Formats: sequence, C-alpha cells, structure tokens
Amino acid sequence: MYINLEEKESLFVLQNDYLGHLSYIYQDRPFVVPITYFYDAIRNVIICYSNEGHKMNAMRNNKRVALNVVDINALTKWRSVMVHGEFEQVFGTDAKAYLHTFSLGIKELVERKELKELNFISEFSSKAVDESSPMIFVIRIDNITGKKRRY
Repeated sequence: MYINLEEKESLFVLQNDYLGHLSYIYQDRPFVVPITYFYDAIRNVIICYSNEGHKMNAMRNNKRVALNVVDINALTKWRSVMVHGEFEQVFGTDAKAYLHTFSLGIKELVERKELKELNFISEFSSKAVDESSPMIFVIRIDNITGKKRRY
C-alpha cells in the first residue's frame, strides 16, 4: 500500500538524510546524479556544492531542478521525498555562510546516523571560497511531496 506523506513527515525524511539524487535538464535531456546535500530548515533551502562542470553549467542554463531522497528500511517499508525547486549559485560571504551551515549539518548527521566522527569538515568549512574551491549552490524549494510503502 502506498500512502502520501504529510508535509511534516516529508520534512523529517529530508532533515535526517544527506544523500539524494539531483535531477536537472541539459540539452533537453534529463540527468540524475547522486549528491550530498543539507536541508537548512531555518532558510528552507537545500544546500549543495559542486566543482565546475556539466552539472553546474546545466543548472545555470535551466534553473528548474528536483531532488529525490529515499529512506529504505526494507523492500516493503520505505519513504521517498521529492523536492522541486530552483537552483541558485551563491558567492562570497553568502557562500561561506552556507558552506559553514552545510559542514556543521553534515557533520552532525554523520555522527548521529553512522556513529562516525568527521575531522575534515571543520577544515573544509574554514577555507576561503575562490575559483579553486567548490561552488556553493542552494535549491530554493517550491514544493515537497512524499510517499511511503507500508505492509
């Protein structure tokens, strides 16, 4: 049986994971790639980073994107959340602030979910954002939907 998730449960799934599949359009073709993300509940955005390349060029040209996150406990017990939104690359002090939020959020999630301590996050978040650093972008959320399967 498939059941629509209430917004509260969809947000719970989004807030308690950090791996998803980012969908975007390039030259009229859909692409889906795995990505690390952090849901910033205060700003209601999804924070991501990437190096320069195909994905960033595609999203600059067509800002409409989607993110799918799946929480699987068993074949017949899972939840899936789909976020539709708009890509926005951030720069300068805004990028540094988002990167800091991303780093602390991912660190906390990994420590809680995987019982692993991450040491590199603090070094990563303190780097200056320049041409050689990863580019920071957010997904401005338009809507969130979710489904679950329960037997």
